[in-house]
Amino acid sequence: MPIRRFGGHRSLVSHSQTPKLSYGYTKMNISRSGYRVFSANSTTACTELAKKITERLGVELGKSVVYQESNSETRVDVKESVRGQDIFIIQTIPRDVNTAIMELLVMAYALKTSCANNIIGVIPYFPYSKQCKMRKRGSIVCKLLASMLAKAGLTHIITMDLHQKEIQGFFSFPVDNLRASPFLIQYIQEEIPDYRNAIIVAKSPSAAKRAQSYAERLRLGLAVMHGEAHHSESDMADGRHSPPLSRTTTGHTGLELPSSSRHVPFPGIELPMMMAKEKPPITVVGDVGGRIAIIVDDIIDDVEDFVAAAEILKERGAYKIYIMATHGLLSAEAPRLIEESAIDEVVVTNTVPHEVQKLQCPKIKTVDVSMILAEAIRRIHNGESMAYLFRNIAVDD
Repeated sequence: MPIRRFGGHRSLVSHSQTPKLSYGYTKMNISRSGYRVFSANSTTACTELAKKITERLGVELGKSVVYQESNSETRVDVKESVRGQDIFIIQTIPRDVNTAIMELLVMAYALKTSCANNIIGVIPYFPYSKQCKMRKRGSIVCKLLASMLAKAGLTHIITMDLHQKEIQGFFSFPVDNLRASPFLIQYIQEEIPDYRNAIIVAKSPSAAKRAQSYAERLRLGLAVMHGEAHHSESDMADGRHSPPLSRTTTGHTGLELPSSSRHVPFPGIELPMMMAKEKPPITVVGDVGGRIAIIVDDIIDDVEDFVAAAEILKERGAYKIYIMATHGLLSAEAPRLIEESAIDEVVVTNTVPHEVQKLQCPKIKTVDVSMILAEAIRRIHNGESMAYLFRNIAVDD
């Protein structure tokens, strides 16, 4: 039993009476760090999705200021401490895509240098996703953007309906590619009268896989459109006929044929030429007569192809035409063209702000997907499984 002295007197104290010392750092190590949700958009119209997400999470939007200086440089000021916390940056993409990208990069780097623990980008529509394949004398811009985001400090990305699922391979960190199809399918079931008499239409053979997924889930038929309304320009005059078929020089080049006419230059190798593709006029594979035609796609931007497809479907006997798409970019004259076309309704999600376009065209309807984005944020922060958000989604969906 330990002995204590009080004013020169000794007293016996049992171990059970010994005061226990508690250290604050022990509790800090056990508890999980907090999280903040920021919006990287400098315009008020683009923060509506961020406000809906934070309302569902029951948190306040992080305090920050994002603005453009007089020389168009992007400046970000974070107004609260983020040290050791998980930070979610919500970035919707308005018409000015490049400005939105710089806002996201600058904010991510500012949070990185402020010692944030993890920086997760919530980018419902991933920009430059159409530029994910190598083009003639081009580049894979989507890969470049993925590298820039990683360099800026992002450690995770939440996105929705990537144009190609293979884009996930461009990133050096995890990517959660959520699906908007459950919300769009729910809209079809609840808002389209007599949807059982509908048929799912793929605007092109490349969209057939997505259309097949919708058709199988709704137990509806499938039709595929093939061809195009106008022919693309030929790309033969692009320098691929190099070296030329004949040379004017008569000197020794080292490439002469081993024949008696040693002074005839080597004319080059004659390879079989690939026949140029030529798409036929638009045709429909499947019966749409007397049916509701529902065209599904991931992005609707320039609507000329959709308008042309709607006219063909009308000619084939479809009496109502709907377009369902995840990302409603609706650039340029898209609202006016939709309003003047045979399309009855265009349904898109709020991954991209399009309030101005809705004022110009009442046919445009919006489906809210903030619920699944908020749930993804909550699960990632708490370290929970994301499998719940991908129920009944096959590998090829």
